[in-house]
Amino acid sequence: MNENTGWSKSTSLKIDCDGFEVVFDTENYQISEFESKISEIDKQLSSLQTKVDKYNEEIERLTNHSDGFDYMIAVGSGIIAGLIDSFFVGEWNFLSAKAWSNETINRFVQKTAESTGFKGGSLNQAIKHLEDNFGIPSDNVWKGSGNAIGAHSHHLDDFAHHPSLVGLFCSIVTQFTGQSYFSNSLGQTITLGANGNLIGSDFPSKIFCGVVNWAFHLVSDMSGSHKTAGVGMGIPGPILSIIKEISAIPGMNKTGLPQFAKEAFVKSRFDLRSELACIKLVGKQAIPVIINECIVRGFYFIRHLVSEIRSKNPQSLNDFLSLEWKRNILPFNNRTIRRMLTISTGTFFAVDLADAAIRSAIKNGGQIQNPKFLSDFILRVNFVGIGRFAVAVVSDIRMETQREKFRDERIKAMNESLHLLNAKTCYRQAEAWVEIKELDHLIHSVEEKAQVALAYAEDSLVKSSNDFEEMKSGLSRIRESNPDFAKELLDILEN
Repeated sequence: MNENTGWSKSTSLKIDCDGFEVVFDTENYQISEFESKISEIDKQLSSLQTKVDKYNEEIERLTNHSDGFDYMIAVGSGIIAGLIDSFFVGEWNFLSAKAWSNETINRFVQKTAESTGFKGGSLNQAIKHLEDNFGIPSDNVWKGSGNAIGAHSHHLDDFAHHPSLVGLFCSIVTQFTGQSYFSNSLGQTITLGANGNLIGSDFPSKIFCGVVNWAFHLVSDMSGSHKTAGVGMGIPGPILSIIKEISAIPGMNKTGLPQFAKEAFVKSRFDLRSELACIKLVGKQAIPVIINECIVRGFYFIRHLVSEIRSKNPQSLNDFLSLEWKRNILPFNNRTIRRMLTISTGTFFAVDLADAAIRSAIKNGGQIQNPKFLSDFILRVNFVGIGRFAVAVVSDIRMETQREKFRDERIKAMNESLHLLNAKTCYRQAEAWVEIKELDHLIHSVEEKAQVALAYAEDSLVKSSNDFEEMKSGLSRIRESNPDFAKELLDILEN
C-alpha cells in the first residue's frame, strides 16, 4: 500500500458479483469504456424485457379465467345440444341417407346431360348420352390386360376415374403421353396404352379433352353404366380416391391398404353415393355440435364485450374500434374459451351417451346383454360430438403445455436479466473505483504541491527573519551614529 494515500500500486481491480469474480485493469480502462459496456447491457436488458412482456401476454392468453357463471353456461349449452341431438337428430340411418344420395346423384346426372344437349328421357339414356359424347382415353383399356383389374374395380384402379387432383393430373398427362395409369389391388402400378381416338390433336384440344371430357365422363359414371343405371358400380368418392392414391405410394403398396380400398369399393359398395350419404349423416350430427359451439362462443363474446365497454367506456367510434378485441373480446384462441368448450362438449358427450344407452335399453326391453343393444347404442351415438370433445380436450391440454413452456422461457429470460443487472452493477462499481483512483492521484498531487509550498514558506520565513535581524542591527548602528536620521527613518516606516 502507498504510505501516504493508502492506494494499492496494483493496476488491477477484482470485484465479486453474486459468485462471479470480475477483474478490471484500472490502469488501462477509461470511464467511457465502462459506459460503452453498460450501454450494451442496457440494450440486452431492453430486448429481454420485450421478450418477458411477450411471454406475459402469451401466458395470460393461455391461462383459464373462467368463473362459475362461465361453467354454468357451458354445462347448460351442452345439455341443450344433447337434447337437440336426442329429439331431432336421432340414430344413424345409412339406408335412408343412401336412398337420398342415389336420388340426388341421379338427378344431377340427368341435369348435366340436359345441359350438354340431351333432350330428356330415362336415366340410362342420359348416361348413354354422356358416355357417347365425353369418352376418356383410359376407359375400357384394362380389358384383357390380365393385370388383376376387373370390371367391378376398374373405376377405382384407374386414376383417371378419380374425382381428385391426381385424377385430373393423370387425365391431362394421358393426353400427352398416350398412356393410362392404373394401380391394382396387389399394389402394382400399371401403365397401359390409351385409346388414341380420344386424345386431342394439338395443345388446346389436349387440355380440353383432359379437363372437360374427364369431368363430364365422371358424371356419366356416377350412377353406373347405361346398362346398370342407378344400381351399378359408380366412381370412388374423394375420400376413397385419396386412400387408393396413397396405397400406390412405394412402401404403402406393400401394406394391406390396396386390398382394403378394393374391398371397401367392391364388397361394401363405398362409392361416391355412399360418401355423399355419410356426409349427409355427418352434417345432420354436426347440427347440435354447431349449435353448442355458437351458444358458448356467443355468450363469451357478449359477456366480454360488455365488460370491456364498462372498463374502457368508449366515447366515440374510434374508441370503440380501439378496444382489445383480439385479446379480450373475440371468442377464439384463448384458454378461457377452450376450457368452456371442453366442458360444454364433454357435457354434450355425456348426455348423448346417456340418451343412446337409455333408448337402446328401451328398444331391447332392458336386455343390455342382447348383442343388438350394442348395435342400437352405436347407431344413436353422435360421432361428430365425440370428435369435437376429443379435439377440445387435446386443445386444452396443448394450451397448458404451451403455457408451461412460456413460463419456463420467462424464467430463463428473467434469470438472464438478473445476471446482466449484476454485470451492470460490477461495471458501476469498477467505474466508481476508477474515479476513486483518479481522485487519489489528484489528492496525492495536491499533497506534494502543498509540501513544496510549505518548504518554500518556511524558507521565506527564515529569510524574512534574517532580513529583520539585519535591519534591526543596522538600525542600532544608525541610531548610534546619527540619531536624527534614525528617527526620520522610523517615522517613514511607521507611516
